Parts: sequence; C-alpha cells; structure tokens
Amino acid sequence: MEALEAQEKQKPTFELSGKLAAEANRFNGITLLYSEPAEGRRPHVKWRLYVFRGGEEVNIPVEIYRKSCYLFGRERRVADVPIDHPSCSKQHAVIQFRQAEEEGADGTLLKEVKPYIVDLGSTNKTFVNGVAVEPQRYYELVEKDTIRFGNSSREYVILHENSVD
Repeated sequence: MEALEAQEKQKPTFELSGKLAAEANRFNGITLLYSEPAEGRRPHVKWRLYVFRGGEEVNIPVEIYRKSCYLFGRERRVADVPIDHPSCSKQHAVIQFRQAEEEGADGTLLKEVKPYIVDLGSTNKTFVNGVAVEPQRYYELVEKDTIRFGNSSREYVILHENSVD
C-alpha cells in the first residue's frame, strides 16, 4: 500500500533520457561523456594551469577562466585542452567551476565559484597531488594542486592571478 502511495506522489519528468539525452549532448558529431551541472559558473578569479615536464615549464600557461568547464582528452574535436599521451582517454577529465555556498565568519552564507575536477571514467586515471581520483566524482581543486592525466609525465599546476610564489 505504501509503495503505491509513494508511486502516486512521484511527479513525471519530461527531461531527455537514454539515447535522446546522449544525442542532445553532442559536439562536432561526437557524443560528450560530460554534461555541465546546474551550479556550473564562470569563475571571477583568473585561474591558470602551468604545464611542467620533468620540472621544466613546457608551454605558456593555459588560461581556464573564460568558460565554466574545460574538457581534457585526446579527441581534438571536442577537447578544450588536448592531451596527446597514448595512455590518456579521448575524453579523459573535466575541470568544472561550480558555485558553492560557504558560511562566513559572521555566519552569513557566501557564494563562491571554485574549481573541481572530475575523471570521466578514464582507463589510466586522473591524479591530483599524486593520488588517483575516483571516476565520476567531483574533487575540489585548491591553489597549487598538481594534476596528472594517465601515465603522462606532464603535470599541470593550478594557480590564480593572486597566487603568491
């Protein structure tokens, strides 16, 4: 009886699901493995990724503050930041800026946009500060975190415009 009442209370959802949802989440003819969440926001702080290999900086910093999310992977038609190492997946991981609420010192709620990383179920994992992150789960990134994708020797250090040394 209770199961029937619970079923009656459940409201219908008319959102896309299954194949229709997958088809709606396409870019350049490729189905994306990631959909941006409702709390996704463009950051107010100018975040950058500094790329190192063997302790030496190899590229100019990657500016990651112009959009709310950045896809990393080998598939150049959809990746915002291409990673060419063979151990990396076509759609490997995403850095997503999300709005989060925190309680301030005076007890008020503050809304802040913070960077998070999510591994998209890659074969060879995503590492933050040398620790593999669990797939399909958001991990908050903080200033000076080091990110590595698969078995690539390139490391990405996340800093922002107000970073000190």
